[in-house]
Amino acid sequence: MLVLSRKIGERIVIEPGIEIEIVEVRGGKVRIGIEAPQDIRIYRSEVAERILPELSLTAPAHSR
Repeated sequence: MLVLSRKIGERIVIEPGIEIEIVEVRGGKVRIGIEAPQDIRIYRSEVAERILPELSLTAPAHSR
């Protein structure tokens, strides 16, 4: 897993066309904004586990 530190307003680029921006940090919560093409599906993990049972979210991540 890649772990990054970001401040409000800073972005992370996953690949061209997919960006994540830190919108707000309040208490123990972080709000993020995601810009991606409409054909890219984006789910919170608890929703993905329920609607995409074939998606293995517990698979080990590749180290970088």
